[in-house]
Amino acid sequence: MQKPRLLDQVRSVIRARHYSRRTESAYVTWIRQFILYHDKRHPVEMGADEVGRFLSYLATERDVAASTQNQALNAILFLYREVLKTDMGILENVVRAKKPKRLPVVLNRPDVLKILNGMDGTPRLVASLLYGAGLRLLDGLRLRVQDIDFDGGELLIRHGKGGQDRRTMLPEALVPQLQHHLDHVRQQHINDLAEGYGSVFLPHALERKYPKSNRQWQWQFVFPSARRSQFEDCVEWRRHHLHESAIQKAVKLAVRKAGINKKIGPHTFRHCFATHLLEDGYDIRTVQELLGHKDIKTTMIYAHVLNKGGKGVRSPLDAVPPTLE
Repeated sequence: MQKPRLLDQVRSVIRARHYSRRTESAYVTWIRQFILYHDKRHPVEMGADEVGRFLSYLATERDVAASTQNQALNAILFLYREVLKTDMGILENVVRAKKPKRLPVVLNRPDVLKILNGMDGTPRLVASLLYGAGLRLLDGLRLRVQDIDFDGGELLIRHGKGGQDRRTMLPEALVPQLQHHLDHVRQQHINDLAEGYGSVFLPHALERKYPKSNRQWQWQFVFPSARRSQFEDCVEWRRHHLHESAIQKAVKLAVRKAGINKKIGPHTFRHCFATHLLEDGYDIRTVQELLGHKDIKTTMIYAHVLNKGGKGVRSPLDAVPPTLE
């Protein structure tokens, strides 16, 4: 039997470890670029020196961000450690991409409401949930019906960033809208079932373990796509969740309407959620848990955002009576 090609082996090992398809795509892309950079030499013939040269090339010639270089390194380390089962040694003399210190863009509350009021329909509901619960965009779009606890006032975020589950609040103000939205989604699901469709993608081989569960109501996406499609390598036509670009475009349009000249996207609502909670006096540990940050240092960045205008210090010029001409 012919041995699978290297990149097919990479995909197989990644899927066995239940990594996301986005991670799979990114890792395969970086491994392919690493091989092409070294004139298609097989990785078993290379080691730390070749990896170091490739990473330095990314930093010096392609001028990639530090996070991009780290992703490439993680992909190559995965190749050697998990697929080839090889220790490639210590990386030396690697030129590291600089990681600048940046503060997130945060809006005041009136501007947040101005943007939300400039949206309508499902995109507005999604954006309101991002702000009201501090969700990442994909956290919101991947919500299943069973992840909403109306009685407990909670959302269960499954397999978020880093593969972690967490709970966060369900904003009371959104409960009537969500329930009304789900009434329409349920009717759409009933219609799909009547037409012979109605199945949905399930994670981690649950579909094989529970063959009929992919058509059950509780597993359906809260924000399903308007159209059925053949998702990834499945031949069956299914209704996946709404695509991220639909929300990104709606937010961009609302920002333009509001006349706000800042770089704002769906993730900005998560930044605003954290900052506004801290402004309201909530403990930073509580905010850390709601956001799902592993390290408190990640959450601390929002404490820095609170210190506006020279870290909250009043300029001496502002204390002078307004008599200057």
